[in-house]
Amino acid sequence: MPWSDTFGIVGLGRMARALLLPLLDSGLVAPATVRAAVATEASAQQLTDELGVQVSTDAAQAWSASIVLLAVKPQQIEAVAPAAAVAAPPGREPLLISVLAGVPLRRLEALFPGRACVRAVPNTPALVRSGLTGLSWGEGVSEGRRQEVRQLFAQVGEVLDLPEPQLDPFLALTSSGPAFLALVAESMADGAVAAGLPRSLASHLAHRTMAGTAALLQGQELHPGALKDMVTSPAGTTAAGLRELERAGLRSALIEAVLAAAERSRQLA
Repeated sequence: MPWSDTFGIVGLGRMARALLLPLLDSGLVAPATVRAAVATEASAQQLTDELGVQVSTDAAQAWSASIVLLAVKPQQIEAVAPAAAVAAPPGREPLLISVLAGVPLRRLEALFPGRACVRAVPNTPALVRSGLTGLSWGEGVSEGRRQEVRQLFAQVGEVLDLPEPQLDPFLALTSSGPAFLALVAESMADGAVAAGLPRSLASHLAHRTMAGTAALLQGQELHPGALKDMVTSPAGTTAAGLRELERAGLRSALIEAVLAAAERSRQLA
């Protein structure tokens, strides 16, 4: 059943489009109820033609919606806040869903008074509907609204409710993690090229190996250590490779990378 609320979007970049398209495809949101705002007329016209929804440079129209997805860059939040000071829409409580990294609920609630606020942390695999999203709830978000927000993000992957202090390590693992894994995949492909494989084949095999390993870990609910032991035979090729990874400090480097990303998220807040 489609939502009866109007749906505003402030900032219609890659992530916002990734969230909007499944809502339109599933029928949860009707195109006529969408009110999106972007910075330039050229972008507004292009996105209107591409998505079939109303996109303009008039942010006040987006903010007049019952549910607003805030998806600008974090440093732009002060600039977009004044346009939110429009008359609250009638009916159910107005809701703000922020996907801005590092912007805490207390700041959202101070900048956007009169709106129940939700902080959402989706990751880039949401672009292919294989994402993870962490949600933290501000004051006054009703259970009905919570179900709607969960339903929104469930269109692009798994959804978890988390206390706000846990969003920093969640972001470090799930949002920064794809970049860390991409570096691992690139490095593995580089090694295969050095060993004699063509670049295109090496890249394809590295990506498929990572995808297959993730599917095996999840599908059989294996501990990573158990999978490592499954493929490591005494004095074999995997054992030789693992020895080099331990010697180079890969395990420690990845631990420190996640900790550094979490700490940077706290600093941004």
